[in-house]
Amino acid sequence: MHTTYMAKPRDIERKWYIIDAAGRPLGRVAVEAARLLRGKHKAIYTPPIDTGDHVIVLNASKVTLTGNKLRQKYHYRHSGYPGGLKKTDYATLLAEKPERAVYIAIKGMLPHNRLGRAMLKKLRVYRDKQHPHEAQQPLMWAEGPQPVEKGGPAS
Repeated sequence: MHTTYMAKPRDIERKWYIIDAAGRPLGRVAVEAARLLRGKHKAIYTPPIDTGDHVIVLNASKVTLTGNKLRQKYHYRHSGYPGGLKKTDYATLLAEKPERAVYIAIKGMLPHNRLGRAMLKKLRVYRDKQHPHEAQQPLMWAEGPQPVEKGGPAS
């Protein structure tokens, strides 16, 4: 009989990653960020446990949308009162609050429960390339496998 692996809190090692959103489609940036926040890039990934890392998204104001989404895609909010529905097109949203647009896209790709809310606390989104997290020594995230140096213990 085989047992299913469950990550323990002592096994989880959290790193900090930076994603540069400049000139990249909003959805592509959101997918990368959500994957890092969930911890799916790690061997110890366990669905019901938050094994993810901290993510910093820079240059949110330079993110792009493909096709006609700037004018045809809308962000909806509701105040909770009758007639309280408000909609904003993404051209306006990206011009006024680009951090919010990126945050919403990433939030939609995470679980919609207390686990997702815990993961979302590890996300920071900034309008330009300035951020106050130098002390955490974040790593630049490049999508795909990282190159392995020759001459190490594996070779």
